[in-house]
Amino acid sequence: MSARRSTARLHVVRLGPRSLAALALVGAVGVIAFGWPFLAPPASQLSAHAQDAPWLFAGLLVLLVAVVAATISESELGPKAVAMLGVLAATGAALRPIGAGTAGIEPIFFLLVLSGRVLGPGFGFTLGSVTMFASALLTGGVGPWLPFQMLAMGWFTMGAGLLPGPVRLRGRTEVALLAGYGFLAAFAYGTVMNLAGWPFMGAAASDISFDAHASVPANLARFVAYCLATSLGWDLGRAVCTVLLTLALGPAVLRALRRATRRAAFETAVTFDPEERSPDGYGGSPSGTATVKHPT
Repeated sequence: MSARRSTARLHVVRLGPRSLAALALVGAVGVIAFGWPFLAPPASQLSAHAQDAPWLFAGLLVLLVAVVAATISESELGPKAVAMLGVLAATGAALRPIGAGTAGIEPIFFLLVLSGRVLGPGFGFTLGSVTMFASALLTGGVGPWLPFQMLAMGWFTMGAGLLPGPVRLRGRTEVALLAGYGFLAAFAYGTVMNLAGWPFMGAAASDISFDAHASVPANLARFVAYCLATSLGWDLGRAVCTVLLTLALGPAVLRALRRATRRAAFETAVTFDPEERSPDGYGGSPSGTATVKHPT
């Protein structure tokens, strides 16, 4: 038996047509859900009911679940991939409370960056969403903010799977790339989550809170001031923690994830070549071989 290995990347969860359509839909709704303060006119009814918006956009959770379900069902996710998804999601959920309330020290981000890199954008989006849902159940953090966290973390992890050089880029260059992505994405995650909560501050901080009657440039200036005043230190801690953990543990974790993916052989198909026959046509010695074909 001879095995032929491919250097191509294994995608545990592939994004087919239905999954891509659902992902595009939830992405469009997500952009509206996060960015409506800058998209809605000052005199719109949405701005007038800013305090009710989180409950309206909490319906985004239904779309997120639909995306995950469509992705899993269309890709025919096998028991091995389900097991890996469960293990990584449980690990991420367990890591999240470790640094809660401590200057943004959140090791969950480093694990999700590396997982998305190895296992692809489809698995990354699914893992990010499921991890945030599981961690919310673990910590009691279920609320109207949960759909926003699930979507933002899904984007965060999927982005790691879309980075260049998934097959050939290895070693220190790859680790540096992931560290740089983790640094920037940690700030991006904090920024979009600020968008999810900033419009609902009311008049508690009038100089930096959302003003439903102000112009877009004025609200943008308020939002920047809000980020600088409330979350810059937390986001910086998250970014630095992600970079340090990626540089220190990244090579070992990447090797472990790739080894587990190869051994699980999520998409491997085994085919048998026709048996060679002897000149008399009766088969001769059994010289047929089985070839393990990995996806290209």
